[in-house]
Amino acid sequence: MHARVVTVQIKPDKIEETLSVWRDAVLPTAKQQNGFKGVLVLTDRGAGKGLSITLWETEADMNAGEASGYFQEQLAKFANFFTGQPVREHYEVGLQA
Repeated sequence: MHARVVTVQIKPDKIEETLSVWRDAVLPTAKQQNGFKGVLVLTDRGAGKGLSITLWETEADMNAGEASGYFQEQLAKFANFFTGQPVREHYEVGLQA
């Protein structure tokens, strides 16, 4: 299994709206992507920081969304909420319980 981790700085007054967009607009389409296994969205309201961890069956499944433009389309939905550029990292999942 593989994980895409995206770290962002969020405008403090936009955290709830960011979570709503994730839940209502991004999650339904993510569930339709090949190999999508789940997501965690974490926030630190005091620091205005957000972290999303999406889980993928294979590295190829994870990379397909970036190659097709899907990832960029979803990220664009949050453009008005972020105060800087998102940082994207890829990991192999070593343990899941």
